[in-house]
Order: sequence, then structure tokens, then C-alpha cells
Amino acid sequence: MEWKRDDYLVSTDKSLLQLEVIHGFLSGAYWCAGRRMDTVKLSIQNSECLGLYYQGTQIGFMRMVTDYATMYWLCDVFVVDEYRGKGLAKWMMSCLMDHPKLGRLNGYLSTTHAHGLYRQYGFESHPHPGKIMISKPL
Repeated sequence: MEWKRDDYLVSTDKSLLQLEVIHGFLSGAYWCAGRRMDTVKLSIQNSECLGLYYQGTQIGFMRMVTDYATMYWLCDVFVVDEYRGKGLAKWMMSCLMDHPKLGRLNGYLSTTHAHGLYRQYGFESHPHPGKIMISKPL
């Protein structure tokens, strides 16, 4: 699927993804600093992804881990610094909500900021945060 707006494109086509851009951003992001390229490749292979492009250059990304039946986990969302403030993250979220396989599912995410953005698309704080657990490798 793809969505177009002026010189911008959002696409689910994984062949368009520019791994060096994605890895370059994610390896320095607070939530996954140091993530290796092989991990980025494997995570993309096993997820539904939206790439954001300006005139063919990747400038944003989001990844959804999903069973395509009940839920998705939204993660690794970014727009590179020089393109922020143009409403592009909102547009990517709108594309996600418009996605025929994902837009009707329960969405989950973990974030320390941008709550206002995600609230615009139906995300809210979990009513029972004590029920959510996480397992991390030792």
C-alpha cells in the first residue's frame, strides 16, 4: 500500500526501505541505542512496516509487530530531525489507521513522550498498568 502527499510517500513496500537510514537512527535512539544492523534487519523481516520518503530518500519509519487478527505493537517510530514539525508523524499515524489489516486492531505502544500525538489516534494510558508485565533476557 502507499499514500502520497506532494513530494512525500508512505509505503508498506519493504523493498523501498533504506536499512542504513533506519539503522543509523535506531542505533542512536534512546529506546534502542546500540541496536545492531542484523537485529534491525530481522525485526523488519518479521514485522509490518511503513516507510516515509521525501523524493525517494527515507526520512521516517514505523514498525508494527502483529498477529493480523487481534493486535499490533507499534514501535521504532521516527521522523529524522530535519523533517520534524511538518505533520509527517501525524500523517504516518493516519496511514496506519487507514491500513486495511491493522487499522481495525487493538494497538499497543510504549513511549516516554509524544503522548499527545498518539492520543489523537485513539491511544490512551492503560487503565490497569499493574497488569502489564515485561520479560527481558538476562
